[in-house]
Amino acid sequence: MTDDTLVRPGEPDGFERLWTAHRMAYINQNAVGGDRGCPFCEIPASDDETGLIVHRGVECYVVMNLYPYNPGHVLVCPYRHVADYTDLTTTETAEVAALTQRAMTVIRSVSAPAGFNLGMNQGQVAGAGIAEHLHQHVVPRWLGDANFLPIIGRTKAVPQLLADTRALLAEAWQA
Repeated sequence: MTDDTLVRPGEPDGFERLWTAHRMAYINQNAVGGDRGCPFCEIPASDDETGLIVHRGVECYVVMNLYPYNPGHVLVCPYRHVADYTDLTTTETAEVAALTQRAMTVIRSVSAPAGFNLGMNQGQVAGAGIAEHLHQHVVPRWLGDANFLPIIGRTKAVPQLLADTRALLAEAWQA
């Protein structure tokens, strides 16, 4: 590889990465040793509307993602500060699974997605923005939800405010 073909960090390359540098302030602020503590430990201390909490369970809760990939993107988090899936207790594991299933049912009733992405990024190297506190992503998907806008316009259109989505999901959760 010559200097002419050397790709520098942040420059386009063959992987067509989408750079979201604006998220680093959030990630760095909440990293261990950062200015603030763990957001997933702090959120339950706030009221549901302020914390964007959709549902509180016994050992886990469901909260809106501050940087959603799509409307209705929620996170299922244990209250306990635990990083690794293998460190969850049996009851925490069961509640993460049950709340994930319920989140899918509720999101389907509110917005009829065509499918879902479910997942956990375990460790910073695996893409976890907040690796110190395990959280399960539940991302609703629709045909055509990934369009030209993020690629060409460097913009992600999320057609609903987080507080409005939280209110719809929280109401449907109780139904």
